[in-house]
Amino acid sequence: MRVLVAEDDASVSAALASALTRAGHTCVRVAQGSAVLRQHRDVDIVLLDLGLEDMDGLAALEQLRAVSDVPVIVVTARGDERSTVQALRLGADDYLVKPVRLHELLARLSAVARRYAGLTSDRIELGSLVLDETERRVSHGGVTVSLTPTESALLAALARHAGAAVSRQRLLDAVWGDAYTATSRAFDVHLAGLRQKLPGLTITTIRGYGFRLEMPE
Repeated sequence: MRVLVAEDDASVSAALASALTRAGHTCVRVAQGSAVLRQHRDVDIVLLDLGLEDMDGLAALEQLRAVSDVPVIVVTARGDERSTVQALRLGADDYLVKPVRLHELLARLSAVARRYAGLTSDRIELGSLVLDETERRVSHGGVTVSLTPTESALLAALARHAGAAVSRQRLLDAVWGDAYTATSRAFDVHLAGLRQKLPGLTITTIRGYGFRLEMPE
């Protein structure tokens, strides 16, 4: 993959680029959010630090999401819950806290790439719910809502088993792959986003097990 490494620390940027290059990826290194906004069209995925030279990484992420769906993995020293949740809500696909283990970073890259590549022309219809995975768009009761790739994949995983309980681990495996564990905070943030965007759908939490998408009318 072509990876854009947005990192203001030159030594960290060089180390990431070197590791990714050894793994077979092509890297472009930048240190400014403005460079991310200029060059995102030339890459397959962005690794985004939150401390950039010209702006906060969260601001860069928000501006990027206004114009692009390019996959973004935040790689930062900020491990607090507020930053994590804010980044995921702004559209980050994943969030890693430094120091990052190389094998985990590569696994997360692969998982995000599979998620985007897995968006096919599948169309799921359940009553008044219509999900087009290619367009990452869902309509319910005649109202159309745009979803992020992660939200689309999560809804599709639930919709394919509508009316039945689906374990949390099964959903994590379907959407994020083996790189994730059942305690992933990203799962909870994206599920909350899905519920907020589609208040007409009922996603029931089954305590200690998982979730069930109730059959829509």
